[in-house]
Amino acid sequence: MRILGITLPEEKRLEVGLTVLYGIGRPLAQSILKQAKVEIGKKPKDLSVDEENAIRKIIETYKIEGDLKREVAGNIKRLKDIKAYRGSRHQRGLPSRGQRTKTNSRTRRGNVRKTMGTGRKIADKK
Repeated sequence: MRILGITLPEEKRLEVGLTVLYGIGRPLAQSILKQAKVEIGKKPKDLSVDEENAIRKIIETYKIEGDLKREVAGNIKRLKDIKAYRGSRHQRGLPSRGQRTKTNSRTRRGNVRKTMGTGRKIADKK
């Protein structure tokens, strides 16, 4: 089953398989399947053509994949353009929601800055 040019995994349940699409998580996938009146536990390979079309029609009403990525990128660009604090944090690659950066934030800053420790190993060798 393909939706918006993305193939859903055939062996996974639809509830989980729909989360392959950017912008669809488990809760939204469950609500989409309820609206389409499709069993949550069904697999894409077991769907009928009518059920596939019903799911596609509902998904097309949401902003997902490219449109959503473009909107998020536009929002971040707007913050940078108006020189907001959050925009400057995005530019520098630092956390933008108030987390501490003296320690932690390794994923955001990159794993390059590793702590040295006490440096005793060098002193013990001499």
